[in-house]
Amino acid sequence: MPDHPQPVPQQAGSTVNDGRPRLALFDLDHTLMPIDSDFEWGSFLARKGAVDAAWFARRNEDFYEQYKAGTLDMVAFLAFGLAPLAAHDRATLDRWHAEFMRDVIEPQIRPRALALVDSHRRAGDVCAIVTATNAFVTAPIARRLGVAHLIATIPAQEGGRFTGGVRGEPCFREGKVARVGAWLESMGAAWEGFTSSTFYSDSRNDIALLEHVTVPVATNPDDTLRAHATARGWRQLQLFDDPETNQ
Repeated sequence: MPDHPQPVPQQAGSTVNDGRPRLALFDLDHTLMPIDSDFEWGSFLARKGAVDAAWFARRNEDFYEQYKAGTLDMVAFLAFGLAPLAAHDRATLDRWHAEFMRDVIEPQIRPRALALVDSHRRAGDVCAIVTATNAFVTAPIARRLGVAHLIATIPAQEGGRFTGGVRGEPCFREGKVARVGAWLESMGAAWEGFTSSTFYSDSRNDIALLEHVTVPVATNPDDTLRAHATARGWRQLQLFDDPETNQ
């Protein structure tokens, strides 16, 4: 999905007064799903025996805590997180990912999140998931959620195999703003070409992009984002009041 941008559609329901479409952006982890897909993929690989389970689980937990604290070294994390992709052939990875979708992701799909996405899609808005989690992990999830466009960190490939490196700028913090801008440019569009731009996110790490759009929505926000959103008067949305239920 990230490598093949399509022209921005001009749909009947997508305009407000002046004929311009609206843009709807969604973070993924803890925003549209009550889990972190990057962390869960690492945990899945450890259970599969695809990595040194004890060591990998400890490092995975360490990086996840850094992310939540807003102190993540993205370069170090990507070196860690993308290494397993380089260690296995694509057919094996794809087989594992199908299991991951079935056993881990599917049980976390929530009707309220699907309804949120669907409300924008039915209105004709241009929708994209914007996530720091790499595109190998997230592309099938975006398809399952019914979102046409994915802007994610892109694992580098060579000769049909992942290299363990990154292609382009990681889609993280200020990098999300840059990557969305580049995506829009690739489709012959620009921020100012939309009558409004909405971004839903749970994380302090996404404040840069939340500040950039016209309609920021703190969604299932962490404590730092909740305080920031309250001070700024942003809308706040809770999709997962009870993560143990399908509400």
